Amino acid sequence: MDKQERAGKMSMEWINRKNILIVGLGLIGGSYGMALKRLGYRVLAIDTDKDTIDYAMENGIIDSGSTEVSEEMLGEADAVIFALYPHVFVEWIKNYQQYFKSGIRITDVTGVKTAVVYEIQDILRDDIEFIASHPMAGKETSGVRYSDDRIFRDANFIVVPTERNTPEAVEWCYNMGRILGFRHISVLSPEEHDKMIGYVSQLTHCIAVSLMTCNDDENLVHYTGDSFRDLTRIARINEVMWSELFLDNKEELSGHIERFIEELKGIRDALDRGDAEYLKSKMRLSTERRAKFDKVRK
Repeated sequence: MDKQERAGKMSMEWINRKNILIVGLGLIGGSYGMALKRLGYRVLAIDTDKDTIDYAMENGIIDSGSTEVSEEMLGEADAVIFALYPHVFVEWIKNYQQYFKSGIRITDVTGVKTAVVYEIQDILRDDIEFIASHPMAGKETSGVRYSDDRIFRDANFIVVPTERNTPEAVEWCYNMGRILGFRHISVLSPEEHDKMIGYVSQLTHCIAVSLMTCNDDENLVHYTGDSFRDLTRIARINEVMWSELFLDNKEELSGHIERFIEELKGIRDALDRGDAEYLKSKMRLSTERRAKFDKVRK
């Protein structure tokens, strides 16, 4: 089966799963709802905040929503997307999985996998399949009011299967990334995902937070240029979510932090000894590696 035939087959499977339930209607959950509704799916949602549900209904992001766990809504769902904090996701499955119809598939947007995926697969009913995924998209703002399915364009999407997942579920999740509009889709194990995400996402957030907290000069806002603003854009951070993500992936993140400290020490030591060649070599390497990102974006 060639790529076009496979995409057509999987698109038909997505069409057959008409009722999509989103649990957790923040920025990403809302953006999923916006994209799926635009594509013709019936989008249901559960969120504890009434204003969130009301806003999503009034603005056409979802078709139906509830602040309570509705047995009827859960029973209608043909597929479920979880956009919850990791520990809330696990508890939710423990408490409510009995209301899902047999044969549904569920996925997530959770930023860590090893601490979550195996536990959920262990407690999940045998007639439900959980195939993890991670949209590498977002904004420095949060909440359903900032929903925008355009954030998926040119973004990366990661499918995160385990040995328990069927090839059909992996294809289904892969095709979800396609229909949502992601440019590049990868497949990684939970361990590979967490090692990668510890570097490209969690470490970068640590750096942004550190830049904002290592200098208390209140006048900095009057002096900075685009470089500082770009580097600290993600320093406006949800402390509840990100502290949980950091701790759930602490071994990988700690290792990345150590390697980053060593790189900074190398630059500091070069400054101390006046070693311009060392500095230039690091800058050449940095420029070379960053050029690869620019090439992919073209």
